[in-house]
Amino acid sequence: MFLISKFFWLAAQPLSIAFGLAALATLLAFAGRPKLAGTFSLLAALVLFVTLYTTTGTAALQILEARFPKPRQEPADLTCMIVLGGALETEVTTSRGGMEFNQAADRFVETLRLALRHPQARILISGGDGSISGVYEGEAEASERFFSAFGIPADRLVKENTSRTTYENTVNTAELLKSRGLENCLLITSAYHMPRSVGLFRKAGIQVVPWPVDYRTSGIAGLSLDFTQPSLNAQLTTTAAREWMSLTAYYLTGRIGDVFPQ
Repeated sequence: MFLISKFFWLAAQPLSIAFGLAALATLLAFAGRPKLAGTFSLLAALVLFVTLYTTTGTAALQILEARFPKPRQEPADLTCMIVLGGALETEVTTSRGGMEFNQAADRFVETLRLALRHPQARILISGGDGSISGVYEGEAEASERFFSAFGIPADRLVKENTSRTTYENTVNTAELLKSRGLENCLLITSAYHMPRSVGLFRKAGIQVVPWPVDYRTSGIAGLSLDFTQPSLNAQLTTTAAREWMSLTAYYLTGRIGDVFPQ
């Protein structure tokens, strides 16, 4: 299932769809089907235009980010935090060492902030090597260097270093929580990723307090044309498409109970 999901996404992301439609249009043109070729060319251009020059991705991502607002106050008695992987460039850290974060770095920055304010809280880091090759350092393992650099002792960390997907994050984390007697943890992950994550933990019978971070949108953008930042628009559309597809797939396969948990 892991490899299937990886290869499916290679073909299903918006720019890949546009390329596939353009390639099909070319084949149809050579096959003497000009009308069909024109139709698929138009579809390819439409997908590219929407992806690059509209705020469709921003609007779709905002809906996800708004599903679980961050609580106004921190828990008075915080005993544990779960931070989901996806914030480290494991390919880079494996070859170069150190800590190299991507856009989801807020997952670890916020966890560190809370850890310093609540020294009694345990920190469960869930994330292995999510690459197809499986040859890189697991994210949970690498994260120990980050927390130790800020004085967080290793015995506060609970490392789940084998999961490659959000579903595996949940299954493996649930086992660790039960074995360590940890309950009612904060769940720290990107805001757009929170609905699927909460849905998985609920399905596993694990109560968590959603603590979203890493917002990618302002929350107030509307649908419009935007010719100023095509590369960012493409990135936001790709992220939104992947998350909405994942929610649908997880619901259809019974991994979450609702197509859009709330």
